[in-house]
Amino acid sequence: MTNDNALDHANDADDIYKPSRQRIDINVGAYVRKADTIYKIVQVLDFNTVIGVAVESGRSAPLAIPHLRPVEWEPPESSQDLSEIADADWQEAERRLAAIRPFIDQLVIGRGEVDAQAKTIGVSTATLYRWIERYRGTGSPMGLIPQKRGWRSGKTRIPAFAEAVVEEAIKDFYLTAQRPSAQKTIIEVQRRCQMRGIEPPSPSTVRSRINQIPERMRLRERGYREKAKNKFMPTAGKFPNADFPLAVVQIDHTPADIILVDDLHRKPIGRPWITLAVDVHSRMIVGYYLSFDAPSEASVAMCVAHAMLPKEEWLLLHGVDSEWPVWGVPKTIHVDNGPDFRSGTFRQSCLAYGINLEFRPVKQPRYGGHIERALGSVLTEIHTLPGTTFSSIKDKEGYNPEKHATMTKSEFETWLVTLICKVYHERLHTGIGMSPRKKWDIGIFGNSEAQGVGLPPRVADRLSILLDFLPSFHRTVQTFGVTIDGMSYYAEALRPWINAAEPEDRNKKRIFVFRRDPRDISSIWFRDPTLHQYFKIPFADQSIPSMSIWEYEQVKAKLRKEGTESINDAQILRAVTELRTQVDESKGRTKTARRQAQRRTEHEKGVSPASPKKAVPHPQPSAPTTVLAELTTEDIEGFGDIA
Repeated sequence: MTNDNALDHANDADDIYKPSRQRIDINVGAYVRKADTIYKIVQVLDFNTVIGVAVESGRSAPLAIPHLRPVEWEPPESSQDLSEIADADWQEAERRLAAIRPFIDQLVIGRGEVDAQAKTIGVSTATLYRWIERYRGTGSPMGLIPQKRGWRSGKTRIPAFAEAVVEEAIKDFYLTAQRPSAQKTIIEVQRRCQMRGIEPPSPSTVRSRINQIPERMRLRERGYREKAKNKFMPTAGKFPNADFPLAVVQIDHTPADIILVDDLHRKPIGRPWITLAVDVHSRMIVGYYLSFDAPSEASVAMCVAHAMLPKEEWLLLHGVDSEWPVWGVPKTIHVDNGPDFRSGTFRQSCLAYGINLEFRPVKQPRYGGHIERALGSVLTEIHTLPGTTFSSIKDKEGYNPEKHATMTKSEFETWLVTLICKVYHERLHTGIGMSPRKKWDIGIFGNSEAQGVGLPPRVADRLSILLDFLPSFHRTVQTFGVTIDGMSYYAEALRPWINAAEPEDRNKKRIFVFRRDPRDISSIWFRDPTLHQYFKIPFADQSIPSMSIWEYEQVKAKLRKEGTESINDAQILRAVTELRTQVDESKGRTKTARRQAQRRTEHEKGVSPASPKKAVPHPQPSAPTTVLAELTTEDIEGFGDIA
């Protein structure tokens, strides 16, 4: 690839990306931005609309929640890739989190308890209080990552005595039941500085310190103790700690009880895998991932991203006219002990987002009952579809699933989304005495008997979520680019970092962070440590076609079988071409070939929760009408109760 072509590629807007982990607070009193106007939310109407008052004009207007954005963007330092944080720093953050966990949800923390805990772990009481406030200020263990020594660019610096005046004024003036405004607090800081003969800090500095006060402390100290208690300490439920929506989310995988057909020939290709995420409090399905690939890190990343992101565009993608008002970061994710859940990337990503990752106790299946019941309910409904494999040999007796299979993956996924939104969420669940949707609504907005927790913050940036959970790699940059799993990648964005040395040790080569979507390894994401942006880096040899990691493993296996010891790009291209030719020639005859071809088709679509775009339709012969075409209100009512 020529340098000019590489530069053109690197300058493509789709190939340069600056991450953001901001969340949009959409509760009463929060400030949000729509286009160029800043609003203060004064009323939450439902999951789709709030009423906002424009800060400058004072005019109120209805605001569509999906159109809202944060008021201010994060500083560059917050765009750091999670895998750049050293393991020792992660371990220290986890140690600090364990130390303060007993105090996180306490409105009033007893000095004696903190003293005792501080002595137990060998730190000062002041240090323990500082950890608690840093955690509450960020809402995430990221606030507990050890701070590097030295001054960071962009961080304000004021003299220690002026900082002391600001802290003093905030403590005994702003955080009082009289509730003075931020402007009055600024004037009070200036007055105290004048009395002591010191130069006052700028108003923006004082406002910055005020904005860093955790909401819980702000409410409590300014006379809203009951409001703080209701918001941050919901009443207990039956499942341990599943006291409110997104308190505990369970995730698991299962093969779907149905044989699907390929898009082109409409012949059987086998069963897909479903990864499902369920909110334990309400029993709402908060996310899923459907694929012909076996469970992996990618399955978990896609499901978690789908659970955390809004779903309006996902419903449009699948043509389902319904609501799925679920988004937000869960407090706890509860999973089994599979290797896909125990990867270092998944563990660190959960920690960075303040998610408590819990594993199901071995040989105690009752701890996974909620997700297993939800999966069982979905599988039971699948048993009504053509091509179902049922759940037992006895049920399948006399029925040939492959002979009756008619649904493609896209048709089945549309049916699945319809089932989730129009059936599962809306019918009575005997475990909670109401529908999951009703339980979710009460948990969010409350009713005459229970206090709601409010709408969860919406993630401001889709791709950041997915990238944070995708597999990461640490590599040096060589003259030819970077190599991952034997494949070379290069773009002009790498040129400044060729053979770069570590800033602290010029004798060591610098290691950089790369992220990859296993469904398409033709490009990787590179994080530039100076620009704090991600650049998409393609194969160095652009003649090699896009492929998934699974197809690449097949290519390597083929070459090893042929006795090839050293694999180069030309051999890979030849092997890919041969394998795909074999698949194309036999996909009309064998199920394995059709499944392989369909997997490649699904990977090439590039659809993900971060990019829910319409795929290019493949030509299809006249297809039989699916069960979705006949799905009516009467049919939905006829499904009955989950149990």
